[in-house]
Amino acid sequence: MKTILGRKVGMTQIFAETGEVIPVTVIEAGPAAVTQIKTVETDGYDAVQIGFEDAKPQRVNKPMTGHFEKAGVQVKRNLTEFKPEEGETYEVGQIITVADFEVGSKLDVTGTSKGKGTQGNIKRHGHHRGPMSHGSKHKRLAGALAGASYPGRVFKGNKAPGRMGNETVTVQNVVLVKVIEDRNLMLVKGAVPGNKGGLLKIQYAVKGQDK
Repeated sequence: MKTILGRKVGMTQIFAETGEVIPVTVIEAGPAAVTQIKTVETDGYDAVQIGFEDAKPQRVNKPMTGHFEKAGVQVKRNLTEFKPEEGETYEVGQIITVADFEVGSKLDVTGTSKGKGTQGNIKRHGHHRGPMSHGSKHKRLAGALAGASYPGRVFKGNKAPGRMGNETVTVQNVVLVKVIEDRNLMLVKGAVPGNKGGLLKIQYAVKGQDK
């Protein structure tokens, strides 16, 4: 399905024709160049590779330099792949822009969530606090982890303090509210993962998935 890469600019709000206020995330997306067409015969699977953001030639090694020269495109900083839908055709060197996305369609937006460092179980997993009075020493600590005799151990995957954030997160079925072609901007309803300036992968939502 059609995919493009972009950078998160920030959030704002716009007014719909009905007067409704819509919170939107502004994404500067593309243009992205098709750098390679992968097929089952040559690579073992079907995929379209695209590149985003021009980079200095000295920033890549010789194999990657040859890769971009073969495609006839400027050296790119970011690459990603997507599987084309049946009937979709792409050519090496083709440019994908925000104009290729239809306003009102639903998108899946993937990014890296904000890193919050090491956090306790309350902030990380939403656990409740312990007693707050009568000399309690169990205000924000984790509860019992295992029984004395059975199971007598901590189960794998137990929710505990640890690193929070800085993970790949996908927000599904985000509505594309507006496209500003001359500035390569996409306005999508609601929030998307990551900090301002974070790299995002935007593609049409998978048909049939729940909202």
